Amino acid sequence: MNFAFRVDASVEIGTGHVMRCLTLAAALQRKGHECIFISRARSGNLASSILGNGFQLYELSCDLQEVESETSFDWNEHAQWLGVHWQLDAEQTFNVLDSYRPDWLIVDHYSLDAQWENQVAEYSTRVMVIDDLADRDHYCDLLLDQTFGRVPDDYQNRVPEHCQVLCGTKYALLRPEFASLRSYSLKRRSNPVMRQLMISMGGVDKDNATGKVLDALRLTPLEKQCKIIVVMGETSPWLQSVKSQARAMPWSVDVKVGVSNMAQLMADSDYAIGAAGATSWERCCLGLPTFMIVIAENQKTIAKAIGDVGAAKVVDLQKLCRELPALEDIINPPLMNAMVNAAKDVCDGAGTTRVVDKLIQG
Repeated sequence: MNFAFRVDASVEIGTGHVMRCLTLAAALQRKGHECIFISRARSGNLASSILGNGFQLYELSCDLQEVESETSFDWNEHAQWLGVHWQLDAEQTFNVLDSYRPDWLIVDHYSLDAQWENQVAEYSTRVMVIDDLADRDHYCDLLLDQTFGRVPDDYQNRVPEHCQVLCGTKYALLRPEFASLRSYSLKRRSNPVMRQLMISMGGVDKDNATGKVLDALRLTPLEKQCKIIVVMGETSPWLQSVKSQARAMPWSVDVKVGVSNMAQLMADSDYAIGAAGATSWERCCLGLPTFMIVIAENQKTIAKAIGDVGAAKVVDLQKLCRELPALEDIINPPLMNAMVNAAKDVCDGAGTTRVVDKLIQG
């Protein structure tokens, strides 16, 4: 079978959409299926990652500055992130699909909705949408929303009657190494200690939440022998600033960029400070206790659901300096054990396999 992914990464959008699509594409590829990517060449894009994973990439480009100045981005709340009008994007997309004619077109983009999907659908046998907002209509045959606590009724009257809706972290798109390391990670947390702290604030981190976390950490009584691992994306505009900041910290701080062993780093860490994005499911799968920071409006639903079951301590970025010093109260064995047990029940790491099975079965 042939699969086409329409997905973007940029400084505004972040990298999470492309990363989860790469996870799904890699799983399909291992089953012998062919996958291509269609993505706009915006600042902060992940073209190198797509190509580096062995997938063919069709880049959509135009004079965005000129287009943006003449376009009214009023069709949905996140329309601006597309960079062009949805009709132009649809035309550019079906110019690619016209010769490829995929069995499945997989769309993962907050800016796109039913009107775009309806126009492009004729160039693909079936359409799948990946969403986690439940705030707009879709025209598709399959919809995936991996948000913890999400239910199909959240998309009632937003998708066609024939559409199958997959909801919840049962279908979270995690790479296979997370499921592979789950047992090891959970076992080493039976007697929790605090030797390694991991900080991961998203692939782009356009507002330098990482730097703010490092500043706030100076107010905590973290043991001097504790090692800090900072994970950042190659496209982060604050990368060099954070590296300089790390060298001046009173602890050993290792800034890692564009890592390929995220699961191992998480499994070997004792606690995490992280954004409430897609990596939330990765941390939960491995039972990693987390101080979760909300850095975007669309993360609030995820954060509340995880916080409510006790799988993480949740705070807003604006309250970081007031809340992070309380880390000392959180990193004690009973509370860490409770967080581990709550987190591991959120996600088992087998979601990608379940989604691939649904796609292949049609």
